[in-house]
Formats: sequence, C-alpha cells, structure tokens
Amino acid sequence: MLLKPQDIYVLLKLVVLGPHHWSYAALASDLGLSTSQLHQAIKRSLTAGLARNRNDLILPDFLNLEEFLVHGLRYAFMPERGHYCWGMLTAHAVAPLKGRIKMNGEPPPVWPDPDGEVKGIAFMPLYKSAPMAARIDEQFYELLALTDAVRSGWAATFPAATQGLKNRLEAYSRKF
Repeated sequence: MLLKPQDIYVLLKLVVLGPHHWSYAALASDLGLSTSQLHQAIKRSLTAGLARNRNDLILPDFLNLEEFLVHGLRYAFMPERGHYCWGMLTAHAVAPLKGRIKMNGEPPPVWPDPDGEVKGIAFMPLYKSAPMAARIDEQFYELLALTDAVRSGWAATFPAATQGLKNRLEAYSRKF
C-alpha cells in the first residue's frame, strides 16, 4: 500500500470539517474527486494510520498526521515546480505566512490555474482540483498553503510553516 498525494488532500479536508458526518458523494464533489477516488484515499489513510474509524465516522489521527506532515511530506510528495504562469497563490504567499517570509524578489509560488489572478512560478498542488476546492473553503485553502510551504523544502519557510501547521492541527484537534 502506497499513499498518494490526494490522500493527504482528503485528510486535510477532514481536519477542517471537524467531527461531523459527511457523505462520500458530497465530500467528493467538494474536493473535485470521484467517489471511488475518495473511497480509496480513505482506505489508504486508515491503513497507514493517518485516520481512524470511530463509530462510523472517519477522523484524522492528529498525532500521526502531524508527524507525517512535518517529517515525511516533503520527501514523499515533493512538488513539481515549473514555468511562469497564471495561478492561485500558495505556500508562503498565503495567510498565515504571507508577509512573514521574504524570498528575495522571486515570483510567488502558484498552483497553475487558468482562472488564476496572479502570475508566479508553477507549484503543483497535492491534487489538481485544489484551486477549485480552496476557492470554496478558506480554512482548507490556508491549511493546503501551509502544507505546501512544508512540501517546498525551502529552508526560509520550513520553521514557520511547520510551526503554523502544528498550531492549526492542535486547534482543529480540540474540536474532536
């Protein structure tokens, strides 16, 4: 069993949703996945110990998820970077890191997106529908951006990104 980037994408959405019942069809639609892709992502997350099933409710395992995000994510799912393009800001260019980290005048990282309003350097998201999903859920967007800052591997962003991610996960875990 190998984890896929969309498994983390799904888990981050479950973090934001909190301990609420959801349907596979609705969640898949919100994330731009098929229901079968969502089922498989949940199955892999449960097998890997990054989620658990409690009373028929799939919940992130916050301790294991944090450990993976902070210590393994940047090695397992290093982002593809590319060309100068239109897109949606990510990583250190989005709250809560926006303005805290200077990148010496380099263009910002963006998820390539034809509807994007900013030009920057392509930074491939965990899943291709991330821009769509982020537009409808600001909390999810910020969590994805923090995760991208960790994935980036940039020394200038790593400490602030990991601390921000830990703080967010701790805050969300209190709702569970």
